[in-house]
Amino acid sequence: MAKLSKNKKVIVEKLDKNTQYSLTDAVKLVKDISFAKFDETVDVAVRLGVDPRKANQMVRGTVTLPHGTGKTVRVLVLCNPDKEEEAKAAGADYVGLDEYVDKIKGGWTDIDVVITTPNVMPKVGPLGRVLGPRGLMPNPKTGTVTMDVGKAVQDVKAGKIDFKVDKYGIIHASVGKVSFDTDKLEDNAREVLSTILKLKPAAAKGTYMKSAYISSTMGPGIHIDIKSISN
Repeated sequence: MAKLSKNKKVIVEKLDKNTQYSLTDAVKLVKDISFAKFDETVDVAVRLGVDPRKANQMVRGTVTLPHGTGKTVRVLVLCNPDKEEEAKAAGADYVGLDEYVDKIKGGWTDIDVVITTPNVMPKVGPLGRVLGPRGLMPNPKTGTVTMDVGKAVQDVKAGKIDFKVDKYGIIHASVGKVSFDTDKLEDNAREVLSTILKLKPAAAKGTYMKSAYISSTMGPGIHIDIKSISN
């Protein structure tokens, strides 16, 4: 039998894999059993009782985390010259059009969010082959195709994230960093989970939110008692 490391022993002692924890206790626990030498990201994973193959059961949305993501978000705004100053003033890291379209066609994706305006979508559309697989393609439903580029940039920088159920019926979303205060991490997680609950499709039958887990980058999943989310 393999010998448990000191940190592994702590995890085994503190985490009961057969227990569903309240969101408050789950957040405390994810911090208690985080031992990595870097500031781990905290994620939630939610399994939904939907069929993502059906358009009327697709679950996607956006949410602004009350306390931000804890990450430095690199934003590219693809726009005409008349919108460039607005984008720069709002804090965009990269602003332009043709030169960045060419860079992306060449494989450049050193960015986290792409925002654009409707009138340049004919130039941006062909970039879907590069941006799409990386989850970077602008979309009106997530507020990244808009004429109000200044607000879009500010929202993203302030902690706005988007999420989408995958083909397995699971939503993954980051809710902050292990270094966050417990109450701030809980606020962020509750905001995401509550938003997902509100987005239940009318066509979804049976149990909607089947399970929810929270974990740090290197840590185990902690089962959340779904009833505690709305309390």
